[in-house]
Amino acid sequence: MKQDQKKGEAQMAFAANANQRSKTMPSVRTRTPLPLDNGVTAQIISFKNLSDSAEHVALVFPGDHGGKAPLVRVHSKCITGEVFHSARCDCGDQINEAIDRMSKEGGILLYLDQEGRGIGLYNKIDAYAVQDQKGLDTYAANEHLGFEEDERSYAVGAEMLRALDVTTIRLLTGNPKKVSALRLDGITVDEVIPTGKYEKDANRAYLKAKQDHGHTF
Repeated sequence: MKQDQKKGEAQMAFAANANQRSKTMPSVRTRTPLPLDNGVTAQIISFKNLSDSAEHVALVFPGDHGGKAPLVRVHSKCITGEVFHSARCDCGDQINEAIDRMSKEGGILLYLDQEGRGIGLYNKIDAYAVQDQKGLDTYAANEHLGFEEDERSYAVGAEMLRALDVTTIRLLTGNPKKVSALRLDGITVDEVIPTGKYEKDANRAYLKAKQDHGHTF
């Protein structure tokens, strides 16, 4: 009788722990269709229990990967480049590349709420001013303002992938730090596919700074 009681208590404890884990593990909050103006309907997904309080989202594109791991782009928000079409960076071009490619072959676009390499929009604008006034590159300007040169964390990207039951990917990126960070967080990166190089007069110095910090194109 005591054995049955102990077994019952253990089962109850396991169930309680499982219930607690389900409340704290990253998971999908809402998934709903998002028709795009190119005729493709993706799924836009929000999350709960991520490790920070930012509003990160995923855009999942339908498609047949031909037995390969899904194509994934981890992209940090850039209002100036994506909304206002700033030529100071290549962020708008890169997200357009990802959407165009994934619309054709499927994939997952992780859109991280990490403006200005994680320092926020107002600080990013301050960094623009510092670059212009002092001739600093984008990394040095962040440091001049008292930040790390890049304050982004890609751990939340790994959390989002696991919430989507994806642990093996092909990564669309020119940033080796994304590759190593995701691998450290348990994501298998089968293949790294470089993004295009979108050079303009206004972003030439920016692209050189990125290249000096290890980026490939």
